[in-house]
Amino acid sequence: MLVDSHCHLDFPDFADDLEAIVARAAAAGVGRLVTISTRVKRIGSLLAIADRFPNVYCSVGTHPHHADEEDGISARDLIALTQHTKVVALGEAGLDYFYQHGSRQAQERGFRAHIAAARVTGLPLVIHTREADDDCGRILEDEMSKGSFRAVLHCYTGGRELAMKAISLGLSISFTGILTFKKSQALRDLAAELPADRIMVETDAPYLAPGKFRGKRNEPSYVVEVAKVLAETRGVSLDEISRQTTANFFHFFSKVPSPEAMG
Repeated sequence: MLVDSHCHLDFPDFADDLEAIVARAAAAGVGRLVTISTRVKRIGSLLAIADRFPNVYCSVGTHPHHADEEDGISARDLIALTQHTKVVALGEAGLDYFYQHGSRQAQERGFRAHIAAARVTGLPLVIHTREADDDCGRILEDEMSKGSFRAVLHCYTGGRELAMKAISLGLSISFTGILTFKKSQALRDLAAELPADRIMVETDAPYLAPGKFRGKRNEPSYVVEVAKVLAETRGVSLDEISRQTTANFFHFFSKVPSPEAMG
């Protein structure tokens, strides 16, 4: 069994064939999907999808691109929205200096509010960080000094220093189809040396289709391709990487019931 720890099933790209997308994931052995929030104000559409499919769960949060639009949403606001049984995480929140959408000040305020909500609820935080390694590391260290919280750096493309800082703080790292790209040798080198209990796989669908499907719409079933490359990179079998990353997923997203818990 594999899982897709990060996709966006509420995006328009999937509107016409969502049933088929979820069915193909199940047929490929992908047993759980987490559809990740990018706007708190649109949580209703995520909950509708999560409630519709037994193996789909969701998060609640504000992507840094929308930090100005949702500036002022507090940790208390986020905490209130985590009561739903299908909300299993906070985020994605963090810093993105690549596109310059959302002021850096609003991004940091939002990031810290999400961390505070993660700390209070015990739910994990899904972190988006791009071209912001120094500030992300600074905020993580500062916030961890205030009290522990769980988090994953999703779709990791940052440097080794931030990755190792995250690992030292007890956080996890997740990989997408970028891991499969020819130009991503440095990322594969990093993936090879991370602790086995801190790695996960995801698609970030509909974006970042693995090399085999480059140029096409990504979908959760393609997480198998990410797992294959991660297994090759780490010198283990696909069965082993599936077992390890899925165990890591259920440990991290602890509100998601495991197959055993569901009977």
